[in-house]
Amino acid sequence: MAFLLTLAGITGVASLTSGSADAASFGRFYVSGCGMPTTPVDTWTRWGNYKTVIALDGLRATSDVSGWRHETNIARLANSGVNVVEPVGGLASFYTDWERASPGNKIKYRYRWTCRLNTIVRELDARGLAVGPWGKYAIMGISMGGNAAMIYGAYHRARISHVYSMSGYLNLSAPTMREAVRLALADAGISAGVGPFDADAMWGPPWAERWSKNDALVQLPRMRGMKIRVAAGSATWGSYNVDAVASVKGTPLEAISLAQTRAFEVAAALQGIRVSTDFPNIGTHQWGYWQDMVWRAKNAKWFHDR
Repeated sequence: MAFLLTLAGITGVASLTSGSADAASFGRFYVSGCGMPTTPVDTWTRWGNYKTVIALDGLRATSDVSGWRHETNIARLANSGVNVVEPVGGLASFYTDWERASPGNKIKYRYRWTCRLNTIVRELDARGLAVGPWGKYAIMGISMGGNAAMIYGAYHRARISHVYSMSGYLNLSAPTMREAVRLALADAGISAGVGPFDADAMWGPPWAERWSKNDALVQLPRMRGMKIRVAAGSATWGSYNVDAVASVKGTPLEAISLAQTRAFEVAAALQGIRVSTDFPNIGTHQWGYWQDMVWRAKNAKWFHDR
């Protein structure tokens, strides 16, 4: 059973825009269970909004706040129709249920993030946040969270209607991608000071069936009839590339994501599955570009049910 504690009653609920009677409100609640420690969920909501989106973080997610909150302004969506929900945590997890705890890592419990997301959705339901004609949620994510959003939506159509990947890796069972994921998980854990994560502990060895079951391109047929959107930058630097080191690291990541996202687009077209796309001429693996992708989706009315 999930343990829930709303921020109201601890520190109160804050208004997103000071002085406005109908401004969105910020709240935080906590969920536990699934064999993992309690984690927070931040929300920005307003009565009368037409959709609620769950925003998943990237590979280097931290345990205090989501990268979306720390690096972007997407909380302001809640002032103009879209409630925003940001689960906190999930470092190098791919927001999936792992096979086992990663050996040689300081995190001694088994990641069960699919279970955790299920719990979060139930708590959102209890708060009446399944708004809109379809009574379901949108889910989106960047990088690691991009593929995770697509896969979670594909397997949970009863509660998810919209899926959106930004700079995601959408064909993880393709040649060399398993090896790339292995290196990325190890590096993320070392950088975070918890020790390397072992990809075999996530979905099993490279030949295991779970790799294809968690491959968004392979699972495209499960998404037929959903509102699907994918985006990736061109790997060309622009106004958000102010940190040269981060930009150099992020450029090849975006190039790989662009190739995989284009492959997903082609696969969808061949199967007659409708997909909305956003391929700007400028953009690397940076939060500023992802923030803009979200606002372009909003302006294109993608978050609407109809």
